[in-house]
Amino acid sequence: MTTTNPPAAAVPVTKGGGDRPGTPAGRVRKKLSSPLATGIAILIAAFWSVPTFGLLISSFRPEDEIKTSGWWSFFTDPQLTLDNYSEVLFGGSASSGQLAGYFINSLVITIPAVLFPMAICALAAYALAWIDFRGRDWIYILIFALQIVPLQMALVPLLRFFSQGVELFGVQLLPAWGLSGEELFIQVWFAHTCFAIPFGVYLLHNFISELPKDVMEAARVDGANHPKIFRTIVLPLITPVLASFGIFQFLWVWNDLLVALIFASGGGRDTNPMTVRLAELAGTRGNEWQRLTSGAFVSMIVPLIVFLSLQRYFVRGLLAGSVKG
Repeated sequence: MTTTNPPAAAVPVTKGGGDRPGTPAGRVRKKLSSPLATGIAILIAAFWSVPTFGLLISSFRPEDEIKTSGWWSFFTDPQLTLDNYSEVLFGGSASSGQLAGYFINSLVITIPAVLFPMAICALAAYALAWIDFRGRDWIYILIFALQIVPLQMALVPLLRFFSQGVELFGVQLLPAWGLSGEELFIQVWFAHTCFAIPFGVYLLHNFISELPKDVMEAARVDGANHPKIFRTIVLPLITPVLASFGIFQFLWVWNDLLVALIFASGGGRDTNPMTVRLAELAGTRGNEWQRLTSGAFVSMIVPLIVFLSLQRYFVRGLLAGSVKG
């Protein structure tokens, strides 16, 4: 007579062993996803948004109401007007914002200052990741190390480079640029591109270097050269991380005051972006709250549109390369 052992009870297997309920990570995750934690997060977000909400309401209130009462009095005596935006954008007096022209200048500065670094960094990251040449690793380390150089330390040498050129031991290697008027946009594009390259190459290199090697080798077997591999294989795959870098760069350039003030201020109204004009309004007309609030929201609208339209790429780009396989 033979006996058979009863089948062993099936043990449920939970994916992500580090997040099982019994582990510290699992307990923390359970607490952070509880209704109480969710409510606290919503409450913090609401409090964080109150100043921006108040600024938005103030931008539509009449001048007398803004100067005599707080924005919360809008709920007891609602009065709205579009005169603030009309005056800030198209006002004819010198004390008004006149932001329409500065808005165009900001677009002229920002769009090339985003596209140039994206193109240069994508090509450089691909070359450092997949083209084998002597000194490749040292070049990457040098580019990575440039991230620790403060932007302020490079402003004076860069300004001398534009105004005096490059001179070594009394020999003029590069002449002065001699730019004026609307040509000063070139200085701003060049400066923003230089400052963006270290971070852009580092970010894109981390993702491009993790692309499947088998795909690259198969493309080479089919006779594809590096330009074709980059255009047909790499570029479609790096779209999320490239969009993330583009959003970062767009927000940085659009909100920049220091670089524009140094390299574009010589052209006056023809080259100054909105940030320079808003700083002037805050300094010379600091009591004109109706202009400052409406001007602030005029400057915010484009970054909001860019971020919301590319948000899905932004999230995917931040997570790209963080998990292998």
